[in-house]
Amino acid sequence: MKLGAHISPISRSYIENADVVFMGVSSGLVELWIQEMNGDVRSLQPYYQEGKSRLKTYKEMVKVMLDEVRKGKKVCGAFYGHPGVFAWAPHKAIEQAKAEGFKAHMEPGISAEDCLYADLGIDPGTYGCQHYEATQFLLYKKRIESTAYLILWQIGLTGDLDLTQNNAKKDYLEVLLDLLVKDYRPEHEVIIYSASLTALNNFSERKVPLMSLPNEKLSMNDTLVIPPAKKMLRNELFVTKLNEIV
Repeated sequence: MKLGAHISPISRSYIENADVVFMGVSSGLVELWIQEMNGDVRSLQPYYQEGKSRLKTYKEMVKVMLDEVRKGKKVCGAFYGHPGVFAWAPHKAIEQAKAEGFKAHMEPGISAEDCLYADLGIDPGTYGCQHYEATQFLLYKKRIESTAYLILWQIGLTGDLDLTQNNAKKDYLEVLLDLLVKDYRPEHEVIIYSASLTALNNFSERKVPLMSLPNEKLSMNDTLVIPPAKKMLRNELFVTKLNEIV
Protein backbone atom coordinates (compact mmCIF):
# COMPACT_ATOMS: atom_id res chain seq x y z
CA MET A 1 0.00 0.00 0.00
CA LYS A 2 2.71 2.48 1.01
CA LEU A 3 5.32 3.42 -1.59
CA GLY A 4 8.68 1.77 -0.93
CA ALA A 5 7.68 0.36 2.45
CA HIS A 6 5.05 -2.33 2.00
CA ILE A 7 6.84 -4.70 -0.34
CA SER A 8 8.21 -8.09 0.65
CA PRO A 9 11.70 -9.23 -0.36
CA ILE A 10 10.27 -12.04 -2.51
CA SER A 11 7.91 -9.67 -4.33
CA ARG A 12 10.81 -7.34 -5.08
CA SER A 13 12.77 -10.32 -6.38
CA TYR A 14 10.01 -11.27 -8.83
CA ILE A 15 9.85 -7.69 -10.12
CA GLU A 16 13.62 -7.50 -10.55
CA ASN A 17 13.91 -10.84 -12.35
CA ALA A 18 10.89 -10.65 -14.65
CA ASP A 19 11.28 -10.18 -18.39
CA VAL A 20 8.40 -7.72 -18.34
CA VAL A 21 6.50 -6.07 -15.50
CA PHE A 22 2.93 -4.87 -15.92
CA MET A 23 2.08 -2.18 -13.41
CA GLY A 24 -1.48 -1.78 -12.19
CA VAL A 25 -0.82 1.37 -10.15
CA SER A 26 -2.05 4.88 -11.00
CA SER A 27 0.88 6.75 -9.49
CA GLY A 28 3.78 8.33 -11.34
CA LEU A 29 6.02 8.03 -8.28
CA VAL A 30 5.33 4.30 -7.98
CA GLU A 31 5.99 3.83 -11.68
CA LEU A 32 9.37 5.53 -11.40
CA TRP A 33 10.19 3.42 -8.33
CA ILE A 34 9.35 0.15 -10.11
CA GLN A 35 11.35 1.23 -13.16
CA GLU A 36 14.42 1.33 -10.91
CA MET A 37 13.94 -2.43 -10.36
CA ASN A 38 13.24 -3.50 -13.95
CA GLY A 39 14.03 -2.13 -17.38
CA ASP A 40 10.75 -3.20 -19.02
CA VAL A 41 7.84 -1.80 -17.03
CA ARG A 42 4.52 -1.29 -18.81
CA SER A 43 1.64 0.62 -17.26
CA LEU A 44 -1.88 -0.80 -17.38
CA GLN A 45 -3.45 2.58 -16.63
CA PRO A 46 -4.07 3.57 -20.31
CA TYR A 47 -6.75 0.87 -20.46
CA TYR A 48 -8.91 2.96 -18.12
CA GLN A 49 -11.09 5.50 -19.90
CA GLU A 50 -13.86 7.84 -18.81
CA GLY A 51 -17.24 6.14 -19.15
CA LYS A 52 -15.69 2.78 -20.05
CA SER A 53 -16.74 -0.30 -18.09
CA ARG A 54 -13.99 -1.33 -15.70
CA LEU A 55 -14.79 -4.98 -16.44
CA LYS A 56 -13.84 -4.39 -20.09
CA THR A 57 -10.66 -2.70 -18.90
CA TYR A 58 -9.80 -5.64 -16.64
CA LYS A 59 -10.30 -8.13 -19.48
CA GLU A 60 -7.93 -6.09 -21.67
CA MET A 61 -5.36 -6.12 -18.88
CA VAL A 62 -5.56 -9.91 -18.64
CA LYS A 63 -5.15 -10.25 -22.39
CA VAL A 64 -2.08 -8.03 -22.65
CA MET A 65 -0.36 -9.88 -19.77
CA LEU A 66 -1.20 -13.32 -21.18
CA ASP A 67 0.03 -12.31 -24.63
CA GLU A 68 3.53 -11.92 -23.17
CA VAL A 69 3.26 -15.17 -21.22
CA ARG A 70 2.41 -17.01 -24.44
CA LYS A 71 5.62 -15.62 -25.96
CA GLY A 72 7.56 -17.52 -23.30
CA LYS A 73 8.43 -14.51 -21.17
CA LYS A 74 8.56 -14.34 -17.38
CA VAL A 75 5.76 -11.92 -16.62
CA CYS A 76 5.10 -10.10 -13.35
CA GLY A 77 1.96 -8.09 -12.58
CA ALA A 78 2.62 -5.49 -9.88
CA PHE A 79 -0.55 -4.22 -8.18
CA TYR A 80 -0.79 -2.04 -5.09
CA GLY A 81 -1.77 -3.53 -1.76
CA HIS A 82 -2.63 -7.21 -1.88
CA PRO A 83 -2.99 -8.22 -5.57
CA GLY A 84 -5.90 -10.51 -4.75
CA VAL A 85 -8.01 -8.10 -2.68
CA PHE A 86 -10.68 -6.30 -4.73
CA ALA A 87 -8.68 -7.00 -7.87
CA TRP A 88 -10.33 -9.01 -10.66
CA ALA A 89 -7.54 -8.95 -13.24
CA PRO A 90 -4.78 -10.66 -11.19
CA HIS A 91 -7.04 -13.57 -10.22
CA LYS A 92 -8.29 -14.01 -13.79
CA ALA A 93 -4.81 -13.76 -15.30
CA ILE A 94 -3.51 -16.53 -13.02
CA GLU A 95 -6.58 -18.67 -13.65
CA GLN A 96 -6.24 -18.34 -17.41
CA ALA A 97 -2.49 -18.91 -17.39
CA LYS A 98 -2.91 -22.14 -15.44
CA ALA A 99 -5.72 -23.26 -17.76
CA GLU A 100 -3.31 -22.89 -20.67
CA GLY A 101 -0.62 -24.95 -18.94
CA PHE A 102 1.62 -22.16 -17.65
CA LYS A 103 2.97 -21.85 -14.12
CA ALA A 104 1.44 -18.90 -12.30
CA HIS A 105 0.95 -17.83 -8.70
CA MET A 106 0.23 -14.84 -6.50
CA GLU A 107 2.39 -13.38 -3.77
CA PRO A 108 0.48 -11.81 -0.85
CA GLY A 109 0.92 -8.17 0.03
CA ILE A 110 -0.18 -5.66 2.64
CA SER A 111 -3.77 -4.70 1.86
CA ALA A 112 -5.93 -1.75 2.87
CA GLU A 113 -7.54 -4.11 5.39
CA ASP A 114 -4.20 -4.65 7.13
CA CYS A 115 -3.60 -0.89 7.23
CA LEU A 116 -7.12 -0.31 8.57
CA TYR A 117 -6.57 -2.58 11.57
CA ALA A 118 -3.29 -0.85 12.40
CA ASP A 119 -4.38 2.73 11.76
CA LEU A 120 -7.73 2.54 13.54
CA GLY A 121 -6.54 0.27 16.36
CA ILE A 122 -9.08 -2.46 15.59
CA ASP A 123 -8.50 -6.06 16.60
CA PRO A 124 -10.91 -8.21 14.53
CA GLY A 125 -10.77 -10.83 17.25
CA THR A 126 -12.39 -8.59 19.87
CA TYR A 127 -15.88 -8.23 18.42
CA GLY A 128 -15.55 -9.81 14.99
CA CYS A 129 -15.78 -8.17 11.57
CA GLN A 130 -18.10 -8.44 8.61
CA HIS A 131 -16.62 -7.34 5.28
CA TYR A 132 -18.59 -6.60 2.13
CA GLU A 133 -18.15 -4.64 -1.07
CA ALA A 134 -20.65 -1.77 -0.77
CA THR A 135 -22.63 -2.38 -3.96
CA GLN A 136 -22.77 -6.14 -3.38
CA PHE A 137 -24.05 -5.40 0.11
CA LEU A 138 -26.99 -3.57 -1.47
CA LEU A 139 -27.71 -6.14 -4.17
CA TYR A 140 -27.86 -9.23 -1.98
CA LYS A 141 -29.57 -10.00 1.30
CA LYS A 142 -27.00 -10.06 4.09
CA ARG A 143 -27.50 -10.75 7.79
CA ILE A 144 -26.01 -7.80 9.66
CA GLU A 145 -24.43 -8.60 13.02
CA SER A 146 -24.50 -5.22 14.77
CA THR A 147 -22.45 -6.50 17.73
CA ALA A 148 -19.46 -6.71 15.37
CA TYR A 149 -17.73 -4.25 13.07
CA LEU A 150 -19.34 -3.84 9.65
CA ILE A 151 -16.80 -2.80 7.01
CA LEU A 152 -18.04 -1.74 3.57
CA TRP A 153 -15.33 -1.50 0.93
CA GLN A 154 -15.38 0.80 -2.10
CA ILE A 155 -18.03 2.96 -0.49
CA GLY A 156 -17.20 5.63 -3.07
CA LEU A 157 -18.47 3.33 -5.82
CA THR A 158 -21.77 2.43 -4.14
CA GLY A 159 -24.46 1.59 -6.70
CA ASP A 160 -22.07 1.40 -9.64
CA LEU A 161 -23.89 -1.37 -11.54
CA ASP A 162 -22.25 -0.76 -14.93
CA LEU A 163 -18.74 -0.28 -13.44
CA THR A 164 -18.24 3.16 -14.99
CA GLN A 165 -18.53 5.69 -12.15
CA ASN A 166 -15.58 7.16 -10.27
CA ASN A 167 -17.35 8.59 -7.23
CA ALA A 168 -20.47 7.94 -5.20
CA LYS A 169 -23.75 9.56 -6.11
CA LYS A 170 -25.87 10.98 -3.31
CA ASP A 171 -29.00 9.11 -4.43
CA TYR A 172 -27.16 5.77 -4.25
CA LEU A 173 -25.79 6.54 -0.79
CA GLU A 174 -29.29 7.40 0.42
CA VAL A 175 -30.42 3.93 -0.68
CA LEU A 176 -27.55 2.44 1.32
CA LEU A 177 -28.52 4.58 4.31
CA ASP A 178 -32.10 3.29 4.10
CA LEU A 179 -30.74 -0.22 4.49
CA LEU A 180 -28.31 0.55 7.30
CA VAL A 181 -30.78 2.41 9.52
CA LYS A 182 -32.71 -0.83 9.88
CA ASP A 183 -29.91 -2.00 12.20
CA TYR A 184 -28.21 1.22 13.32
CA ARG A 185 -29.48 4.49 14.79
CA PRO A 186 -29.13 7.47 12.39
CA GLU A 187 -26.83 9.20 14.89
CA HIS A 188 -24.55 6.14 15.28
CA GLU A 189 -20.95 7.27 14.70
CA VAL A 190 -19.19 5.71 11.71
CA ILE A 191 -15.71 6.10 10.27
CA ILE A 192 -14.76 6.98 6.70
CA TYR A 193 -11.25 5.58 6.29
CA SER A 194 -8.58 5.79 3.62
CA ALA A 195 -5.11 4.24 3.90
CA SER A 196 -1.95 6.24 3.31
CA LEU A 197 -0.17 5.54 0.03
CA THR A 198 3.07 7.41 0.74
CA ALA A 199 5.20 8.18 3.78
CA LEU A 200 4.49 11.89 3.19
CA ASN A 201 0.77 11.54 3.91
CA ASN A 202 -1.14 10.23 6.90
CA PHE A 203 -4.13 7.95 6.67
CA SER A 204 -7.54 9.62 6.61
CA GLU A 205 -10.09 9.02 9.37
CA ARG A 206 -13.36 10.98 9.43
CA LYS A 207 -15.91 10.26 12.16
CA VAL A 208 -19.42 11.26 11.19
CA PRO A 209 -22.99 10.30 12.17
CA LEU A 210 -24.40 7.61 9.92
CA MET A 211 -27.22 9.88 8.74
CA SER A 212 -24.72 12.30 7.15
CA LEU A 213 -23.22 9.65 4.86
CA PRO A 214 -25.07 10.73 1.66
CA ASN A 215 -23.66 14.26 2.05
CA GLU A 216 -20.04 13.18 2.50
CA LYS A 217 -17.51 13.64 -0.30
CA LEU A 218 -16.18 10.15 -0.95
CA SER A 219 -13.33 8.87 -3.11
CA MET A 220 -12.67 5.48 -4.70
CA ASN A 221 -10.21 4.72 -1.88
CA ASP A 222 -12.64 5.31 1.00
CA THR A 223 -13.91 2.52 3.22
CA LEU A 224 -16.88 2.77 5.59
CA VAL A 225 -16.25 1.33 9.06
CA ILE A 226 -19.31 0.92 11.28
CA PRO A 227 -18.39 0.11 14.90
CA PRO A 228 -20.55 -2.26 16.96
CA ALA A 229 -23.90 -0.77 17.98
CA LYS A 230 -24.91 -3.41 20.52
CA LYS A 231 -23.23 -5.47 23.21
CA MET A 232 -22.50 -9.12 22.60
CA LEU A 233 -24.88 -11.53 24.37
CA ARG A 234 -23.55 -14.73 25.87
CA ASN A 235 -25.00 -17.92 24.47
CA GLU A 236 -25.71 -19.48 27.85
CA LEU A 237 -26.87 -22.77 26.35
CA PHE A 238 -23.49 -23.47 24.82
CA VAL A 239 -21.59 -22.00 27.74
CA THR A 240 -23.36 -24.61 29.89
CA LYS A 241 -22.53 -27.38 27.42
CA LEU A 242 -18.84 -26.40 27.44
CA ASN A 243 -18.77 -26.36 31.23
CA GLU A 244 -20.35 -29.81 31.37
CA ILE A 245 -17.54 -31.33 29.32
CA VAL A 246 -15.11 -33.16 31.60
